[in-house]
Amino acid sequence: MGTSVQVKPLCGVYSENPLSYLVSVDGFNFLIDCGWNDHFDPSLLQPLSRVASTIDAVLLSHPDTLHLGALPYAMKQLGLSAPIYSTEPVHRLGLLTMYDHYLSRKQVSEFDLFTLDDVDSAFQNVTRLTYSQNHHLSGKGEGIVIAPHVAGHLLGGTLWKITKDGEDVIYAVDFNHRKERHLNGTVLESFVRPAVLITDAYNALNNQPSRRQRDQEFLDAILKTLRADGNVLLPVDTAGRVLELILILEQYWAQHHLTYPIFFLTYVASSTIDYVKSFLEFMSDSIAKSFEHTRDNAFLLKHTTLLINNNELENIPDGPKIVLASMASLEAAFSHDIFVEWAPDVKNLVLFTERGQFGTLARMLQADPPPKAVKVTMSKRVPLVGDELAAYEEERNRIKKEEAIKATLIKEEESKPSHGSDPNVGDPMVIDASSTHALSNVAGQQSGTYRDMLIDGFVPPSSSVAPMFPFYENSFEWDDFGEVINPDDYIIAEEDMDQGAMQVGGDLNGKLDEGSASLILDTTPSKVVSNELTVQVKCSLVYMDFEGRSDGRSIKSILAHVAPLKLVLVHGSAEATEHLKLHCLKHVCPHVYAPQIEETIDVTSDLCAYKVQLSEKLMSNVLLKKLGDYEIAWVDAEVGKTESDMLSLLPLSTPAPPHKSVFVGDIKMADFKQFLASKGVQVEFAGGALRCGEYVTLRKVGDASQKGGCAGIQQIIIEGPLSEEYYKIREYLYSQFYSL
Repeated sequence: MGTSVQVKPLCGVYSENPLSYLVSVDGFNFLIDCGWNDHFDPSLLQPLSRVASTIDAVLLSHPDTLHLGALPYAMKQLGLSAPIYSTEPVHRLGLLTMYDHYLSRKQVSEFDLFTLDDVDSAFQNVTRLTYSQNHHLSGKGEGIVIAPHVAGHLLGGTLWKITKDGEDVIYAVDFNHRKERHLNGTVLESFVRPAVLITDAYNALNNQPSRRQRDQEFLDAILKTLRADGNVLLPVDTAGRVLELILILEQYWAQHHLTYPIFFLTYVASSTIDYVKSFLEFMSDSIAKSFEHTRDNAFLLKHTTLLINNNELENIPDGPKIVLASMASLEAAFSHDIFVEWAPDVKNLVLFTERGQFGTLARMLQADPPPKAVKVTMSKRVPLVGDELAAYEEERNRIKKEEAIKATLIKEEESKPSHGSDPNVGDPMVIDASSTHALSNVAGQQSGTYRDMLIDGFVPPSSSVAPMFPFYENSFEWDDFGEVINPDDYIIAEEDMDQGAMQVGGDLNGKLDEGSASLILDTTPSKVVSNELTVQVKCSLVYMDFEGRSDGRSIKSILAHVAPLKLVLVHGSAEATEHLKLHCLKHVCPHVYAPQIEETIDVTSDLCAYKVQLSEKLMSNVLLKKLGDYEIAWVDAEVGKTESDMLSLLPLSTPAPPHKSVFVGDIKMADFKQFLASKGVQVEFAGGALRCGEYVTLRKVGDASQKGGCAGIQQIIIEGPLSEEYYKIREYLYSQFYSL
């Protein structure tokens, strides 16, 4: 049998709920994503609570609440204590996202599911990896290798590859094959025939217009509103898709010299942009090349003002403006308050760039037709005054006194020497009052509880300890060089230093956003005051898909190319999941699964894998050729056994039969076209073929995949008369492969 693999969804199947899945590889339990929704509904985490203590490692794929929102709560309340792995942007931007959500919730409710300390503690345990970095697990996970790869969608977004004994388990949700302004497309298509592929059906029923058309419609809608003297609200996430929107607006404003003000409003806006500036290696090639040549950072914003407080926005002079404000769901935070203020004005526009989560105000407003009025709850935190303040102070003083008394008692208990279970036996200088009469003939009558030290003759002590002043033996260990110490006790961990420099809203210099810091450091007694009101929705409501996910047509094409041996579908509406399942059964592979919540499915590979040893005699005659990160060679050998009864490949006892040359590698015609052009060959695409020079033509024939998921055979055919040009093109073509 192959590597044992089981998948158990904990949340996010047959629905658009947050993502959380338990994947077991040979008994090693991975929790892949740990998401929560904007309602922070604890009932969604009940399946996770039942397995949290058994989890061996956590893998995070994207820096938003749907993928990591439950992490602080799970580590504080559910017993999750496993090491966590992510890319650097997922770690940093995920931390800021949780800060923003906590501060937003704290302003409108007595939010107590987790604190900022819980957020810090959770993200302190994250091991950060770079793209394509292989990380070898140890201990229980010995032999398992994990590696993050580019997913697109969000900055730092990850496809996880888990490898054991040569078999790959790929986790690929929320990926985007399109190259965007700040992100490269996914590398999912580079994986072919993995043992298991876990992917989502979220966009299986959606098709998208071209990027150019979508961007133009987006800008036209905004400019139409601004020129009519209206305001534009874009409800956005904290540090995800908002980055692409900011770049679109920045570039268009610079090209057309527009002066309408743009504001980015979250509790951690300035910190978000500060960190993003340092993540160029995770961004698109165009941004990286631009920085290399001009040292111009794309996120040195020239037209966007960063705000961290609603008061700053209120101080802006009246006039048309664009505000990108969190949260995208409109459930709380700045976007909620701005919507309530701007919705009654027919000149204004609320532009949604992602689908709202179920049960949220944003989802309600995206209905067709949208509601004409909505009921909302307006909440704000106000300082306590009068009798409420007096009662609060009295209660706080009472609690302080109780804590002081408790601390004193604990200190006294700790100061008493302990030599046994009997507290009076603990100190040889103290005796039980009940035994005083037994000692009266020896030491005379005692008025206290302390024994007379002037004893006439020998009297055995009442305890096993001889009467003496308390003495405690030093338990420190010593060696030839002195006291043995633990160096870790004197080293400030890198994570601690990072957290020290990065408190709430902290920028790269360790400074706090003033608005965020004031919320944390403000100890003024306060309460939350709420009132319900009905908002007349007269403004324009528009939805445009800027989610950064591949659409249904592209997903089907990519899955056919990857052709996994077994496919697991998660995260998507019931309709989308069933639609993609039926398609994949027909066109991708015969083993397609769509499990329910807490349903464990066994997707162990049907392949039989054997470990063999390469003998020294065999390898001494093998010529290895480097291919990327690997070395390859053609080997003719026979199977034998070593002295330890392990299978081994040995040199042939008879001469090896001849074999045809094998070309190893893959080539894209577009890349080969650029290669030929660099060699001075005139080349162009014509009729699906590549015309090289005057007489030679190259074409690819055969399908990338065939029905049932079997890998198809592709051939490159070179056509033309035998000539110097023909042989030169053929030599260039051969140079793109490795010949064995």
